[in-house]
Amino acid sequence: RPRTGEPTMMKMKTFIVLRAIATTATLMVGTAVTAFAPYTRVSTPSIRNGASTLVMKDYPKPNLEDTDNYRNFERLSKRFGDELKANNGEKKKVAIIGGGLSGLACAKYLSDAGHEPTVYEARDVLGGKVSAWQDADGDWIETGLHIFFGAYPNMMNLFAELGIHDRLQWKIHQMIFAMQELPGEFTTFDFIPGIPAPFNFGLAILMNQKMLTLGEKLQTAPPLLPMLLEGQPFIDAQDELSVLEFMRKYGMPERINEEVFISMAKALDFIDPDKLSMTVVLTAMNRFLNEDNGLQMAFLDGNQPDRLCKPMVDHIESKGGSIVMSSPVKEIVTNDDEDGSIKHLLMRDGTKVVADEYVSAMPVDIFKRMLPKAWQTMPYFRQVDELEGIPVINLHLWFDRKLKAVDHLCFSRSPLLSVYADMSVTCKEYYDTSKSMLELVFAPCSPLAGGNVNWISKTDEEIIDATMGELARLFPTEIANDPTWPATSSQGPNGQAKLLKYAVVKVPRSVYAAIPGRNKYRPSQTTPIPHFTLAGDWTSQKYLGSMEGALLGGKLAAEVVAERAKGMPARDIKTIQPDIYERAKKYEPRKPLGVKGEGAIAFGGGATLTKQSEKLLKE
Repeated sequence: RPRTGEPTMMKMKTFIVLRAIATTATLMVGTAVTAFAPYTRVSTPSIRNGASTLVMKDYPKPNLEDTDNYRNFERLSKRFGDELKANNGEKKKVAIIGGGLSGLACAKYLSDAGHEPTVYEARDVLGGKVSAWQDADGDWIETGLHIFFGAYPNMMNLFAELGIHDRLQWKIHQMIFAMQELPGEFTTFDFIPGIPAPFNFGLAILMNQKMLTLGEKLQTAPPLLPMLLEGQPFIDAQDELSVLEFMRKYGMPERINEEVFISMAKALDFIDPDKLSMTVVLTAMNRFLNEDNGLQMAFLDGNQPDRLCKPMVDHIESKGGSIVMSSPVKEIVTNDDEDGSIKHLLMRDGTKVVADEYVSAMPVDIFKRMLPKAWQTMPYFRQVDELEGIPVINLHLWFDRKLKAVDHLCFSRSPLLSVYADMSVTCKEYYDTSKSMLELVFAPCSPLAGGNVNWISKTDEEIIDATMGELARLFPTEIANDPTWPATSSQGPNGQAKLLKYAVVKVPRSVYAAIPGRNKYRPSQTTPIPHFTLAGDWTSQKYLGSMEGALLGGKLAAEVVAERAKGMPARDIKTIQPDIYERAKKYEPRKPLGVKGEGAIAFGGGATLTKQSEKLLKE
C-alpha cells in the first residue's frame, strides 16, 4: 500500500484509464461494435457537371472556457487590467522589435496595463510567420497553413477579448488522414460528443479500423500513460529522445510511426520522427488529450492580416499604443557600463529610438544576428547558439476545376507533404464553387528536418512537379496527365484536373527546430539585461513553436515588463546548462552581423521568390 495520497491517486488514475481501454477494446471486438459507430464519416463529394456537391458547413463553437488552462490564462489577461495596471508615474514607453503575433500580443497586453508600447516592424506586412499578401490577381498568399485548436487557451482568450470569435470557422471534431495504400480514400479519428477527455481520444483511435490493428493500439497505450499521470516532468525528461527512439525504448509498434507519428511530427514542427524530440509530441498530446474539445479545429474565415492582426492593431492603438511599419532596426546600442543596458535602438534610417523598456520579439535566427557585442559572453545569450529555425515550404495550387475534397484539414501521410486543405471549401474568403485552391505544407524540406533533399534550394518548378506527382499518387482519378509536370505522366485518362497557377512560399528559417536536446536551451522571458525582455515562440513556454506559443511568449514578456513597472520582484531566469557557461567563457565577442537586405526572408519571414525577391535574397 502506498504511504501517501499522491501515489494512491496515481494508481487509481492508471486503473481507470486501463479499465476504460480494456472495456472499450472488448466492445470493439464484440457484437456491440455497431453501437460505437462514428457519428459522422468523411464523405467526398460527387462531381456533377464539373462542380462539386460539397458545401461548406461550419459547426458551433465548442465549449472552450470550461478548462483549467483557459481559466488560468483568462486570469492572466485580467491581471493586466487590475493588479498590473500602471498608476501615475508607473507608465512606461516600451519599444517592441517585431510585429509578428508575439510582438503584437506583448503590445496588446501592455496597452491593457496602461503602458505605451510601440511595435517596430521591419516589413510592410504584420504577422511574421502568419503574414500574408496579395498577388497580381488579388489572390492571398499565406506564409503558412494555420489551424486554430480548441486547446489554444491564450488564442481563444484573445478572440474573446477582441470580440472576434465569429471569425473562426469550426469544423467537425475529427482528424482526417489520406490513405496511402488506398489512393483517393480517407480515414478518420471521430470524437464522440459527450465522451470526456482523454477517453474520447482513446475511443476515436479504437474505433478506427483502417490504420492500426487492435493489438497495435493496445500496445501503444501503456508507454503514453506516464504522460497523463506524471505530466510535465515526464514529458520534459523525454527531450533527449527522438520520437523513433522513444517508440523503440518503450516497445511501441513500428507501424504507429508510419500510420500516425510521421504525419503528427510533420504537422507539429515540419520534421520527420527520427529527428523530432519526443517532448514535442508528448506536449501536444498532453494539451490536446486533457481537454474534451482540445483537438477540434477551426479555420480563420479569411486572411490573417485583416482578420486577426488588424483587430490587435486597432485594440493597441485605441489604448494609446502604436505600430510603425517598414522600420527595421539596424543595431541595439548599449551603454558603456558593465550591465550592458540599452542606450537606444539605431534604426536603419539613422533615427534613434529611446524607451523605458525594450522587448525583442524577433525570430531566433534574426535575434542572433542582432546580439550586441557587450552581451555575447553572457551565458544566458549563448544558449541561443543551440536554437535555429527549421526550413519549411508552403504551397498554393489553383486548379481549373473542383477536386473531391473534405471541409477540413487533411493529414496526407505523404513522404513530401505534411497537411493540406482545400481552402476553396474550408474558408469563406477563399470559397469557390467551381475551382479548388489547395494549400499544402511541403515538409520535410531539408536534411536538418530529416529529408534527403534540400528542397529549399530547388526551383519552384521542381517543387511543384514533385508535389503534383504526390497528388497524382494520392488522388489518381483526379489529377490529369499534364506534360507541364512530368511527375504526372503515369496518370490515366480519368484524371482531368490541371494546374492553373501556383505560389511557392519558402521560409528558410521558420519555427525553432525542436530536435532532441534543445528544449532546455530555450531562454526565459526575463533576461540579465536591465529593462530588456525576450518574447517569441522560441522562448520558454509550454506551447512550443506555434501560434499559441507565440501569443503566450508575448503575453509572458508583457507580464515581466508590467511587474517590473509596479516594482515587483524580478522573475527568475531559467536555469542555464553547465556546458553553456564553459562556452561563454571561451567566446570571442565580435561585431554583430545585423540584417542585410530588404526582403521578407532577411527578417525571418517567407517569400515567393520572384526575380526581384531573388535579387534581394542574394543581397
